[in-house]
Amino acid sequence: MGKDDQASAMEIDDPKSNASDQTTPKFSINVLQLLKSAQMQHGLRHGDYTRYRRYCTARLRRLYKSLKFTHGRGKYSKRPITESTVTEVRFLHLVLYTAERAWSHAMEKRQLPDGPNARQRIYLIGRLRKAVKWATLFSQLCAVKGDSRTSLEAEAYASFMKGNLLFEQDKNWDTALMNFKSARAVYEELGKYGDLENQVLCRERVEELEPSIRYCLHKIGKSNLQASDLLQIGEMEGPALDLFKAKLEAVMAEARSQQAASMTEFHWLGHRFPISNAKTRVSILKAQELEKDIHGPAADSLPAEKKLAIFDKIFTAYHEARSCIRSDLVSAGSSENAKDDLNGLDKAVSAVLGQRTIERNQLLVSIAKSKLSKLHDGKNEKATKPEELVRLYDLLLQNTADLCDLVSSGRDRKPEEVAFAEECELKSLAFRAERCFFLGRSYSLAGKRVEAYALYCRARSLAENALQKFQAASNADQIMIKELKKLCEECRSNSCIEHAAGIMEELKAPENLSKKISNISLTGTNKKLEKFLLEKLETYESAVGDSSAKNVPRIEAFPPAFQAIPRNPIVLDLAYNFIDFPSLENRMKKDKKGFISRLWR
Repeated sequence: MGKDDQASAMEIDDPKSNASDQTTPKFSINVLQLLKSAQMQHGLRHGDYTRYRRYCTARLRRLYKSLKFTHGRGKYSKRPITESTVTEVRFLHLVLYTAERAWSHAMEKRQLPDGPNARQRIYLIGRLRKAVKWATLFSQLCAVKGDSRTSLEAEAYASFMKGNLLFEQDKNWDTALMNFKSARAVYEELGKYGDLENQVLCRERVEELEPSIRYCLHKIGKSNLQASDLLQIGEMEGPALDLFKAKLEAVMAEARSQQAASMTEFHWLGHRFPISNAKTRVSILKAQELEKDIHGPAADSLPAEKKLAIFDKIFTAYHEARSCIRSDLVSAGSSENAKDDLNGLDKAVSAVLGQRTIERNQLLVSIAKSKLSKLHDGKNEKATKPEELVRLYDLLLQNTADLCDLVSSGRDRKPEEVAFAEECELKSLAFRAERCFFLGRSYSLAGKRVEAYALYCRARSLAENALQKFQAASNADQIMIKELKKLCEECRSNSCIEHAAGIMEELKAPENLSKKISNISLTGTNKKLEKFLLEKLETYESAVGDSSAKNVPRIEAFPPAFQAIPRNPIVLDLAYNFIDFPSLENRMKKDKKGFISRLWR
């Protein structure tokens, strides 16, 4: 952080205020505000603990050098920080950022892709112990050298670090609960005072501590929380919740592995495929749990961004299942029955993955359509162009064709597979009509009336054809039928608008042509001569100018144009051609030629 940020984040009391302050200066640090700004500016806004740890290391190096408190050159000699050492506020910053560096290093190990192994977890707990040690030292120093508010914040920070350590160790839940509650009580009290920014930060920290407290109560047995309630708590955001989320993910993974033991088959379109690999079962079960959030009763209340994040998790889970199935196929050997089952399972998982891809792209289409309808609103969000919707429908057509080919492949097809393939073909018809409509809209915005009219008519015929087939189907999709009816109406209205606009432009074409011809000059310059306001003083004209004019009216030409000025007369030397100059041959040097030179002529 820069000097200005430091000055705003901490305030040092004037030691000359009274005599007592000269002997024992009291330092004031807004600990939560200082740490929150550092975390948000250096990686933790996106959960990048590696970047934040490197920032803490660089910050500590700068502090050590500026304080001239280095630990020797060459050989390391430890210089402890005690009460007598702390002569200015930067010594307290040394202890605070050392604790933050240890904590961020532990969280970095916690966020490894496959989770920390046994050795890495030992190192993780060791770094958390270091963080607790430095946070406790920070609390002790602030109790002596800091004011009352700084001491309270340091105490809450130390309690939070102790609770994190016990939370990670899975023991002493009573002590962890007591530490978390102590930190929450301090932040609740501090949130009642100070400026608005400080109150907001304290309330956010109280909300971040609440899930950890409820989880501790759940582990002690004093709470009736279910797994679904824990998942709702885990949806909150904040750096203080990352350890809780990691713990919750580990608990849910263990619960999934126990539940997956009873899952022996995967059902898809009348087929039953056995699942022998435990990792495949866990991945499929995780994807099915996430699908309940999208297709469940609470799916309508979920925002679009949340749904997109859930789709990404579903794709990850199904891709993990497919990789496990492919590895099982490699190790299956010559067993034909096992290979057939694994191939069928791979086909089923790929088909489900294709369905979810189509659903995600349809969600992107709905988001783009909502932004397209807000094209003329006063909001600052970026409006969608029709070309983007054309691209999305191209993706949907490709996804539908791939899914139809996947389901149609195979010899013994069941009636469910045939019906599913027919449904995919119907969807592709609807997607083609939508694509044609938005392609016509893009041509309309470009001013190409004929092409837009032809595309709207084509989109209407495709939509009517798809609507008839959807209405004739046994299991009619009412949402798709409603969308197709709306599309037919929009195609009809837009085609009428384009037809009328084309006729109007055709009628105005001779008039526009005559105006353009009248502006043509014989000199070859078609630019309209611009008259300035100083040249039209006799006639009234608004200084603002006409609203339809492209250029702003000008008062006078600047820089001024060149003007002809008289110059000095030109003197021509006409007598030069009539002067007879004397001959100079008698003064020129003559060459002496000998006998030999005459021979070589």
